[in-house]
Formats: sequence, structure tokens, C-alpha cells
Amino acid sequence: LETLPSLQGRAGDRLVGVIVGYITRERNAIKQYFTRRAIIIGGPVIDEDATAEEITALLNAVKKLQRSDLQPAGRSTAKRSTGLCPIYIETRNFHDYSRWKEVFKRAGFAYQPHLNFHVDTTSKEIVDKNLGKSRKRDIRTTIREGVTPVMQPTIEQVREYYQILHTLYTTKVKTPLFSWHFFEQLYHTEHARFILTEYQGRIIGGTVCVELPNRALYEWFACGEDGVYNHIYPSCYATYLGIQYAAESGCQIFDMMGAGKPDEAYGVRDFKAKFGGELVEHGRFLCIRKPLLFWIGTIGVKFLKRKRK
Repeated sequence: LETLPSLQGRAGDRLVGVIVGYITRERNAIKQYFTRRAIIIGGPVIDEDATAEEITALLNAVKKLQRSDLQPAGRSTAKRSTGLCPIYIETRNFHDYSRWKEVFKRAGFAYQPHLNFHVDTTSKEIVDKNLGKSRKRDIRTTIREGVTPVMQPTIEQVREYYQILHTLYTTKVKTPLFSWHFFEQLYHTEHARFILTEYQGRIIGGTVCVELPNRALYEWFACGEDGVYNHIYPSCYATYLGIQYAAESGCQIFDMMGAGKPDEAYGVRDFKAKFGGELVEHGRFLCIRKPLLFWIGTIGVKFLKRKRK
């Protein structure tokens, strides 16, 4: 961090907080006007001894960013964005921020309840003990039918996986998905783990995880051709392989990266619950910078999802 331009010449200062995020939006010119948002994956990194004043200063600095300060993901650092500022800023928390809730609230970041599952991967025995009976059955039948794991896939196999994921987001999830370029670049990074499933020479599913060595494995994307083959559950098997990998590599938890809002039915939460994880609520913090555009965008997204059904 001392090599960052913003910290040069400040060696005597104490680093107490870091925020890293990205700007995302729909590609369509009209849609992007109503969907541009800043996402802070994981939430701010805050020092144990940070004061409320210091965290407030950090949050206020993020809120005051102007369009000339923002750098869209995938763009050259030599070419700054001239686009519009995000409509809202959202932190998607990986940890418990309850001690800072009031500080966030006073800074204009409202708490939003959001659930997640943490699977204990301190040993393979614990993983198998906590796994639900129906999941064990699905995994057994999938293996029996001849599905095999691909732990070190080629880039061509990852492209096959991406096509399955893209179809899922287009037809069911109906929210924006990163382009193939993002996954291609991720494939070449040190801590990315692509764990795929293969059947009769074809990739039929997989999971994309990012590893924090000896601490956690984060499942970013999981999908599969579920329902295409009898007695084969590629999504289930891929996630199980990820959990197994976490236990074998010394990670303490397998983070399932979200299980929806507590007061809303969510099929994905039901799917994840059967892997034996602990249900946690670390929530999200939301700062709305353009209230009218936020309201219009929220209504518009709901309308488009219903229209596509």
C-alpha cells in the first residue's frame, strides 16, 4: 500500500481504512443512465483501532468522488471516465460490521439486511458430516452417472462454462453478467479457482472461486446444465467440489456469497442451505446519491424482469 500514489510521502501516517470498488452499468445507452452503480465487494477494510471520525472521513471521501475521479473496470488507467457518477454506492459485506452501523448511518449509508452461508471447511470430516442428505444423494448419483471433476481446466473449457453461465443469466437470473474478457483475465490470476464438471467430453457446469489462502474460499459464480440429464446435478457437484477444495487447501470457511433478503423467498437460498453452512447476516450498506433516478431504475428493472418471463 505504501507504493500507492495517494500514500506516498505519508509514511508517518497510520493506515486505518481502505475502500476498493468498481462501477458497473447496463450497456444500452438509455439503461446505463438508470443503472450505473458503484459496488464495494467485501465492504471497507477497517483497522481494529480505527475511530468513528476516521471511518466517517473515509465514507465521505467516497461519497464526494466526482466523475473525473472514477475509473471504470477494464479501462486503461491513462484514460479517465467522462461518464456520469453512480446513482448509488453499495457495500456487499463479507464480515460483521455491526459495531460500525451507526457510523455508516450517520454518513448516509443505510443498512440493508442480507443473508449468506458460511460452510465450515476446517476438515473434510466436518464437511461430510454437515452436508444434507439430499445433497449427498445428488452427488452420489452424479458421480455414478460418470460426471468427473476438472480441477485445472483449459481456457477453452472455461469458455464452455461461460456459455452455460451466460445462458443462465440471460434466461433466469436476468441481471448483468461480466463479459467473457473478465473471466478470461480472472483465469490468469493467482488466486482464482475454476472448478468444472465434465460429462461425455463436455463441460456441463462449474464454479468460479477466489481464494484467500488459509482463510476463505469465495464462490463467485456457480452454474450447470441442471435438468438436462437424468440423475445428474452439475451445479450441486461443482459447489461440493469447491467446498472439498477449501477443506483440502486449509481454508477455514467456504463463503457462498449471498443468500438473499430475509423477508423474501429465494430459491438460491434453499439450494445453498443443504450444504450444511451457517446462515449469517452481514448485510449491505446503501448510499443513494440520486434518489429519483434510483426509484425509476428500481421500478424499471422489476418491469423488465417480469416482461422477460
